Amino acid sequence: MGPRVTYNAAVRPSDFDFPLPEELIAQTPAPVRDQARLLVLRRATGERAHRRFRDLPDDLRPGDLLVLNDSRVIPARLRGVTVPQGGPLEILLLSESAPNDWWVMTKPGKRARVGTTIAFRNRNGEATGVQGRVLETNAEGHRRLIFTGVSNTLEALGDLGEVPLPPYIRRSPSDDLSRDLERYQTVYARAAGSVAAPTAGLHFTPETLDQIRARGVGIAFVTLHVGLGTFAPVKAERLEDHVMHAERFHVSEDTAQAVNAARREQRRIVAVGTTTMRVLESLARSGGEIVAGAGQTNLFIHPPWRFQVAGALVTNFHLPRSTLLMLVSAFAAPEGTGGRDLMLAAYAEAVRERYRFFSYGDAMLIQ
Repeated sequence: MGPRVTYNAAVRPSDFDFPLPEELIAQTPAPVRDQARLLVLRRATGERAHRRFRDLPDDLRPGDLLVLNDSRVIPARLRGVTVPQGGPLEILLLSESAPNDWWVMTKPGKRARVGTTIAFRNRNGEATGVQGRVLETNAEGHRRLIFTGVSNTLEALGDLGEVPLPPYIRRSPSDDLSRDLERYQTVYARAAGSVAAPTAGLHFTPETLDQIRARGVGIAFVTLHVGLGTFAPVKAERLEDHVMHAERFHVSEDTAQAVNAARREQRRIVAVGTTTMRVLESLARSGGEIVAGAGQTNLFIHPPWRFQVAGALVTNFHLPRSTLLMLVSAFAAPEGTGGRDLMLAAYAEAVRERYRFFSYGDAMLIQ
């Protein structure tokens, strides 16, 4: 049987609001990745413990399989001017339809009407010879751009683009983003394509991963290219009216075999991040074993949900009313709706204990 996806009228998006002091929104990463704090939540009892992320190996056991998302964040924020008017524009790449064919967000949008040509600047504000032409817009106000003057836009982003930090991380145009370039990326990032980091993985160091392997824990990777829709708050009044943005994923044969073996042998699978969880649950929906390959998922996981793969989840502290908070609430109490209360109580304690929230913030282990 697949997961339970029946909407419960008693569960509303507004139920996932919570108060958060603005000063707890992390503006910078921890000095060292694994020095971030770690709140451990035991689902069966509601018991909570306060640790550091470097202590995570102590909560893993021999035979566990840790699954991480190895997508690499691309420098997806571009700057340019309209031609010939010279009006400045900020462009955020969203998804690649084909080489040099991208859906983007533009700011201000009114300057990027269909037919508009944009001349792109590099990070120093210098002309590059790269241009984009707006072909169409969609219902969400996104623009489809065709790039010229470059053989492959993705490969040119090292010169053109900036780190696509979320809007709640504030930087001025004069700030040095070199540290963000390193820290808004996991140490195991491989396949380029995300426009936002799979943030649960930001806390891992090579040393942490070595310690995990030394405990007899297996490590496997999936790839899901994270889009901005993952972090968007649910604005609809009813869960069934919210539509998730589709995101591309890939699972290798080695990972499929590792996950299937762990499931057959009833060994615990630990998903690192909500993106990893969504890939695993998407592949498990058809029943049977996980099959290697590529695809897209717009799976919306919310209470109540019967999880089929992972027995533990490493995650960050998420935005109010976000689909991410709904997912972790579902995981806190599978097949029920009580996980919301568990999570909001944990979040309230995290606020009292001055944990740091969102992308550069601290971590949770739910097991």
